[in-house]
Amino acid sequence: MTGQPSPSGSTVEEAEAFLAAHPEIEAFDIVLHDANGIGRGKIIRRHELVPFYRNGRHLPISILGLDICGEDVHETGLIWDQGDGDLRAWPIPGTLVALHGTTPPRGEVFMSMHELDGTPMTSDPRHALQRQVAALAEDGLHPAGAFELEFFLLANDRDAAGRVQPARDVLDGRTSQKTEVYSVDHLHGMLPLFSDIYAAAGKAGITAETMISEYAPGQYELTLHYRTDVMQAADDLMRLKRIVRQQARLHGVTACFMAKPFEGYAGSGMHFHVSMQDKDGRNVFVEAVEGKWSQTILHALGGLKATMGESMLVFAPHANSWRRFASQSYAPVSPSWGVNNRSVALRIPAGDIRARRIEHRPAGVDANAYLVATTVLAGVRHGLRHSIDPGPETTGNAYEEAADAPAIPIDWRSAIEAARGSAFLTEALGADMHRTFTAIKAAEYARVARTVSEVDYDLYLHTV
Repeated sequence: MTGQPSPSGSTVEEAEAFLAAHPEIEAFDIVLHDANGIGRGKIIRRHELVPFYRNGRHLPISILGLDICGEDVHETGLIWDQGDGDLRAWPIPGTLVALHGTTPPRGEVFMSMHELDGTPMTSDPRHALQRQVAALAEDGLHPAGAFELEFFLLANDRDAAGRVQPARDVLDGRTSQKTEVYSVDHLHGMLPLFSDIYAAAGKAGITAETMISEYAPGQYELTLHYRTDVMQAADDLMRLKRIVRQQARLHGVTACFMAKPFEGYAGSGMHFHVSMQDKDGRNVFVEAVEGKWSQTILHALGGLKATMGESMLVFAPHANSWRRFASQSYAPVSPSWGVNNRSVALRIPAGDIRARRIEHRPAGVDANAYLVATTVLAGVRHGLRHSIDPGPETTGNAYEEAADAPAIPIDWRSAIEAARGSAFLTEALGADMHRTFTAIKAAEYARVARTVSEVDYDLYLHTV
C-alpha cells in the first residue's frame, strides 16, 4: 500500500521519534472508541507502528455499530447495508504514549475512523465532538473543560449472597462497609494502587489531581486538570478510565464504572466542567461585576436546560444508569441551575470569578465522554444562538422543586424515545451518529427487557 497524507494530521515522524525514545516497548494497543465508549481495536507489534502511521489501518465499518456485548446492531445501517466493508482508522496526533506497569512494555495510541477517501466517518463519536468544536469556532468561541471521574473499587469475588462488595485495602487487606466520605485515612489503604494510577497518568501526559473517598463504600473520585482544549479533556477521561481499570486489575481488585453498583448508596457521576474562551483566550462566562451574571453564561445555562430532556439518553445511556437518579442522591432529577449547590443539574461553582464555569452534573460515569461533551457544547451553542433565559436560580433544595421544573424522561425507555425524535440531538451528534447511537440503545433495551432476572424470581416465583 502506498502512503497517503493522514487525514487525522498524524505523521510518521511522530512514530519514529517515539520508537527512538522508547526502545523497550514491544507492542502497542491501537484504540478506537465506539458509541458506548468501549475501546475497540488491536494490539500491534513494534515493527507495525510506522506502517500504521504511514497508511492507517483497515478496520470493518461494523466496529462502530456494536452493542454493549460486542454484537452487531443491524439497525445502525453499518453492517450488511454497506457489506461490512473496511474503512481506514488513523492515529490521532499526540495520543501515542507509553503504558505503565506492562510486561513486556507496551504503548497505546488512540485512532479515529475515516472513509477510504479520508473524510471523517460520521458514526465515530470523536468526529461528532470535533464538529461541535468547529461550529463554536465559527462563532468565535473555544470550549475549555475537564471531567471528574467517580468509580468504585470492588472485590473480585462476590459475597455469600452473590452481591458485589467493596474491595479490601490493597495495602493490608482491611475492609470497610462504611461510607468513609472524605476520609483521608481510608485513602491510605489504597495508596499503592493510587500511586500506580498517578504514575500511569503522568506517563500518559495526563495531570490527574485530587483523590477523594466518596459517598459510598468503595467509592472514589479523581479530578483532572482543566484543559483549554475540550477534545483533550475528553481524551483524558477516556484514557484515565483505561488506566484505572488496568492498574486495579494489576493490584487484584476490580474498577467499576457502572453508574449504580449498590442500591442503597449514591452512584457514580462524570461531572463535566465547561467554559468558553474568545479568540484572545478570555473566559466569556466571567461577569463584569461579581454576582451579576453575564448574559453569555445565562444563555448557556438556558440552552442546557432547554435541551436536557431530549439529551438524557447521552448522559444516562444504560439500564443501570437510571438507578442513579433518586431524590437526595447527589444525582440531579430536574434541569435546574444554581450557585454552589449540589442538588442542581447545572452548578456554577463558588470561587475565583476568573475561572467561571458551568459544572454539568447529569452524566453518569458509564457515559461516553465524547458524546457527553458533544451534547453539552451543542446545548450551550443552542442557548447562545437563541438567547435562551434559564429562568430563576435554585437557591434551596432542587429535589423539592423538581415538580415545577421542565420535564425530563423518567426512565430509560422514555429517554430512548425522546432521543429518537429529537431534532436537537440529530443536529448535535450528526444524523449518522444519532441513528447509530439510538439504534444501539434500542437494541440494548430490547436485550434487557427480554432477560429474566433474579428480581423476577424473588418477587414472583412463589407469589403469583
